[in-house]
Amino acid sequence: MIVEKFPDRIIEIDQKRYLYFGGTAYLGLPTNHKFQDLVVQNILKWGTTYGSSRTANIQLSAYTSGENFLAQHIGSEKTVTVSSGMLAGKLVLEKLKKQTDCFYHLNEIHSAIQIENSLPVFINKKLNANLLNSKPEKITILTDGVPSFQTRPIDLSFLNEISNQKEITLVIDESHSLGIIGKNGSGIYSSIDFPVKRKILASSLGKAFGLTGGVIASDSEFIESIKEIETFTSAAGMNPAFVQTLFDAKEIYKTQHQKLKDNLSYIDTILTKNSTILFDKNYPLIYLLSNELVEKLKQEKIIIASFRYTKEAEPLNRIVVTANHLKEDLDKLVATLNDFNSRF
Repeated sequence: MIVEKFPDRIIEIDQKRYLYFGGTAYLGLPTNHKFQDLVVQNILKWGTTYGSSRTANIQLSAYTSGENFLAQHIGSEKTVTVSSGMLAGKLVLEKLKKQTDCFYHLNEIHSAIQIENSLPVFINKKLNANLLNSKPEKITILTDGVPSFQTRPIDLSFLNEISNQKEITLVIDESHSLGIIGKNGSGIYSSIDFPVKRKILASSLGKAFGLTGGVIASDSEFIESIKEIETFTSAAGMNPAFVQTLFDAKEIYKTQHQKLKDNLSYIDTILTKNSTILFDKNYPLIYLLSNELVEKLKQEKIIIASFRYTKEAEPLNRIVVTANHLKEDLDKLVATLNDFNSRF
C-alpha cells in the first residue's frame, strides 16, 4: 500500500480513510507541530546536513547539547550520536570483537547487534553450560531491550548465575524501549544492576524520538574509544539540526510520553484480556496471534502493522499505539478486539 502523506493516526488508501495503528512513531512526533517548528528552526541555523567528520577541526555545539541531553535522559556517563541505529550497533560490535573471547545472544535479536559465531544464552530453556564453567574469559551478551513478540523488558536475572570467572559486557538494543519505558521514557539502561563489567546501549532515534539517527551510551572510556574507530571518524555524523532538536524538545518528549502512558492505561481499563492478544499497559505494542482478527480489523477500517523480518518468516502482526491516538480511536479499536474475542 502506497500513501501520499505521513501515516499518523489516520491513513488514506485509495481515497478511503482508515484508522492507523502501525509504524514506530510511538510519541507521535513526526506530525507534532511544536516539534516540527523546532526542527525547522534548527535546520535554518544548522543547515540540512553536515558532511564533515566529527573529528574535524571545526566542532559544532549542537552535538554537545544533544549528546549531553541523551546521557542525562538515559542515565549513562556519556553518549555519542551517529547517523542511524544500525550504524550504532555495528560500531559497538566492531569495537567489542577485538575485546571479546565469546559472544552470546538472547532470543532473535535485531540485525544491528547480530554477529557471526554468537552462541545462544539459553539452550532448551537452560543456561548455556559454557557460561557456568570456570574458564576465565571475556564475554559479551547481546540482547534487545524488549524482545520481538514480547511486551515487557528482557529478564536479565540470569546474569547472577553466570560464573564469576566471566568478565561480562552487556549490549542492549533499545530502539523499541528508549523513549517509551522508564521515567519520562528513559529506557531500561539505568535500571540494570547486575554483576557486569560494562553495559552499553545502542539505539535508533528514529522511532520514539522522531529523528533520523542513532545513539550509543556507556561509560566515558568506551564512548571515547568509539570515537577513535575509523568507521566513525570517516563517516559524517547525525544531522546537527536533529541533534540540537533532541535538546530543545526535552519538554515535548515528557508531554508526549505522558499522553502515550494515558492512552495505554485507558486501553487497559476497557480491553478484554485474551490469550490471542499480547498486551501490557506499559508498552505500546499489542501483538495479535490471529490472522482472522487482522482481517476483521481491516473490515472495520483499521490498518495495523504487518510485515516479515525475513522472507521465510511468518507475518508479524502488531497494533502500535501512539501518543496521537484519540479516545474515540482507542474505543473503536478495542470494541473490535472485544467483539472478536467474545466469539471464542
